[in-house]
Amino acid sequence: MKIIQFMGVDWYVRSDGVGDPGNNNWKEDNAFVDENGYLHLKLTFENGKWYAAEVFTKDRFDFGTFQFKIDAPLGSLDKNIVLGLFQYPTPDVGENGTNEIDIEIAQWGNATADRLYYTIWPVNATLGQSGESYPLDLTGTWTTHRYKWSSTQIHFQSTHGHFDDNRYPIADYVFAPSDPLQRIAQYAMPVHMNLWAFGPPATTDTVEVIIIGANYFPPEA
Repeated sequence: MKIIQFMGVDWYVRSDGVGDPGNNNWKEDNAFVDENGYLHLKLTFENGKWYAAEVFTKDRFDFGTFQFKIDAPLGSLDKNIVLGLFQYPTPDVGENGTNEIDIEIAQWGNATADRLYYTIWPVNATLGQSGESYPLDLTGTWTTHRYKWSSTQIHFQSTHGHFDDNRYPIADYVFAPSDPLQRIAQYAMPVHMNLWAFGPPATTDTVEVIIIGANYFPPEA
């Protein structure tokens, strides 16, 4: 599997093929780092098919803060386009539908729906997902999204611009359940970023999202 380096971290690039989410076609060439050191994820239409992109870290990351600085018109993406910024369990941590921590820009095919989703998948699969959604009304293309993950809570934030705090807030959500060991992942997991189609977008124009930065900050001592 192809490996690229971004922000001093090794990332696997998802190989060509078909698979979930959304039974998408995945294309290795749709993820690359440019001469400025920025990561590009593209969704392209070729020969009658859409091709998505995904990268994920070679290493696993434990409790701490995960921050993503994005350059893209996220507030006006097609209702069927999904940008995912998330941690996903390896098989030894849990099965699909568990342990995942998600920031997703999506409308899931509904043009009137919110665009910003914070979602937490439980350790115990029988409990179902938790989270919150928010509108994403933007005047520019720069946004920052983060979550601070601990054993007892996950604190999500999104802000206009590229900042290490929530000075121009879009959303702020704290998930602190009474039974965190059942609802919040407790083990280190890789970080993923993907751009994919929930359904056919309205046009066949290429969609491109630029990741200016993706950082992990360990818990403060």
